[in-house]
Amino acid sequence: MTTTLPDGSRVPAAVDIAAATPVEETMLPDDTARLRAAAAFVREHQSAATLLPLLLPGLHGPELRSLSAHCRFAHAGLLLFPPDPHHLRRQFADCGLDPDVPSHPSVVVRERLARRHGRDAAELNVRILRPHVHGPTGERRTVEVFALTVPAHSDLEPLAAYERVRGHEAHLAFELEHPDPLVLRGLCALLTRHGARPDGGGYNTHEDGTVLYFTTPAGTTCGYRRLELYAQGDHRDVLGTHLNESHSTHRHAETLLQLLTGAWTTQALAAFARLRLPEAMDTEVISTRELARRTGTHPESLGSLLRYLTMLDVVATGEEQQDAFRLTPLGRLLRADSHDTMRPLALMYAGPFYRSFAALDHTVRTGRPAFDHVFGENHFDHFAGDPALADMFDRSMAASARMFQPIPTHPVITAAARAGTPGTVVDVAGGNGELLGRILAAHPTLRGALLERPHAVEAARRSLDAMGCAARCDFLSGDFADVPHGGDVYVLSRVLHDWDDDRCGEILRHCARAMPVHADLLIVERLLPTDGSPSLATAWDLHMMCNVGGRERSAEHYARLLADAGLELLDRTPLPLDAHVLHARKAQVG
Repeated sequence: MTTTLPDGSRVPAAVDIAAATPVEETMLPDDTARLRAAAAFVREHQSAATLLPLLLPGLHGPELRSLSAHCRFAHAGLLLFPPDPHHLRRQFADCGLDPDVPSHPSVVVRERLARRHGRDAAELNVRILRPHVHGPTGERRTVEVFALTVPAHSDLEPLAAYERVRGHEAHLAFELEHPDPLVLRGLCALLTRHGARPDGGGYNTHEDGTVLYFTTPAGTTCGYRRLELYAQGDHRDVLGTHLNESHSTHRHAETLLQLLTGAWTTQALAAFARLRLPEAMDTEVISTRELARRTGTHPESLGSLLRYLTMLDVVATGEEQQDAFRLTPLGRLLRADSHDTMRPLALMYAGPFYRSFAALDHTVRTGRPAFDHVFGENHFDHFAGDPALADMFDRSMAASARMFQPIPTHPVITAAARAGTPGTVVDVAGGNGELLGRILAAHPTLRGALLERPHAVEAARRSLDAMGCAARCDFLSGDFADVPHGGDVYVLSRVLHDWDDDRCGEILRHCARAMPVHADLLIVERLLPTDGSPSLATAWDLHMMCNVGGRERSAEHYARLLADAGLELLDRTPLPLDAHVLHARKAQVG
C-alpha cells in the first residue's frame, strides 16, 4: 500500500500525513541514523572541487575551478524531530557530536515548513545547532541540524513523518570565502546554468547571514538534491532576485499541477451530485458523521471529499461546529430539486463526455470525433438508443437554459407577438422545448412548432405541457429536411455548432426554403472571439470537436454560411454564458 504526498510522490502507507493516530516510528527513517550518516559524510568528503561535480553533473573545467575558488564546502544539513531537548542531546552524543552546542532560531526553515504544510510559523519553534566535525585533512566543518521538537502524540507528528521521508531540508552547503554581491550573483548564474533550480532562501538576522537554496538536477551521485550557498552579511538585494526566480518556478509548477488535476474537480462535483449530498445538506450546518448517516457513505472518505469541495466553494465549513459543513449558493446548483439545477450537466461531463475526452488525442490526430471512437457510434445515435441517457442529456441542455432568459424579449419575438394575426415560432431541433416554452409562456398570442427526432418529441411535449403551453404547439417528428413552411420566426438554438460547415450549409438552406419572405431566423450560439480573449466558446469548440465533430465559429464565419444559403446576417445580441443571438433574414435580391 502507498500514500500520495503533497508533492505528488508516493511512499509506504505507514507514512500517512493525514492519519489521526501517530505513525509507527519504526516504519520511518531513524533520526539518529540520519544524523550519523550526515556526520560521516562531512568527515569523509573532500573539497568543493570534488563535491560540486557530484551535485551538478557536467560541471568541470574553468567553471568548476571558478566556483571552488570562491567557496568552500561548509556543512551537510538535515532536519530532526526530537520529542524533547534531552533526546536531541543523547542523539548528538551517540553520533560523536558535542551535545552542549548552542542553538539559535531558524528563520528560513521555519518559514519553509509553514508554507509547505499550511501551518502558522509562530507554532514552529525550529532551532539551528551546528556541532563541529573535522574533514579528512583536519579542516573545521559542521553538521547543520535544524531541530523541531515534536512531543509524542503532538499534532506535528504527521508533518515530521512527511519530512523524514522526503528530506526537503537535507542539503550540502558551500560558503563564500569573501562575500561580495557581484561574486554572489555570478555564482548563482553559474549554478543555474548547470541545472540548479532556485528554491528559496532567506536572511537570518540572528547571525547576519544570507542563505540561497537550489535544487540540483536528477542524476546527482552523492545522495543530496539540495544545495545551499551561504554568504555572511546582508545580501537581500541578491536574495530578492533569487526568490523571484524561485517563486516563478514554483508558481509555474503549481499552476500546471492545478490544471492537471482538473479531472479530479469534475469527478468530485459529480460524486457530490450522484450521492445526493446537496439534498441531504439542505440549508443547515451538518456534521460529517450525520451527513454520512443520511447518505449511507463512509464518514472519513466523505470528510475528504467535503474538504476538497470547500476549496471549490461548493460547501463551506461551519463557523462554530468542528468537522461540519454547509451548502453554498454554488453547491445549491447541484441539488436535483433546484429550479435552475446544473446536476444533469455535472453527471454528463463526468460520465459519457468524461470518457470521450480521454481520447481527445484521437480527434486531434485523425480529425474524427473521439466519442465515436470510444462508444462505437455517433453521439446522437448513442443517446437515442438509451432513453435514460437521452433524458439526462436533454436535462443537461436545459441546465444551461439561463442563456435563454433575454430571448423572449428580443425585438423579433415581440414583433411577432404584436402582429395582427397570431405569429408562429418554429423551433428547429428544439430539444426538450425549454426555449420554445419560455417564448410561448411570455407571449400568450404566439403559437409554436417544435421539430425533433422521435425520441425527443415526447420529452418536449411533456416539458411544454408542464409549462402550460403544449396546447399552442405542434410537435413534429423528423429531420432538418422536414422544417415546416409558413412560420414567422425560426429558431436554431445550439444546433449549428454540432455540425461541420457542409452540414450547416444544408441546415440553413432547409430553413431558407421553408421561410416566407417576411420571416426572421434567430440563431443561438457561442461566438469565437477574434482577438484571442478568453471565452467559453473556445472551450466548447474543443468539446464539440471531440464529441460530435462540430465546432464553434466567429460571427464572420456564420455570416459567410448564411450568405451561401441565401440569408443575410443583420445583427447579433449578447446573451448570458458567453452566448449570442444572431438575427438573419432572406437576402434581398437585386
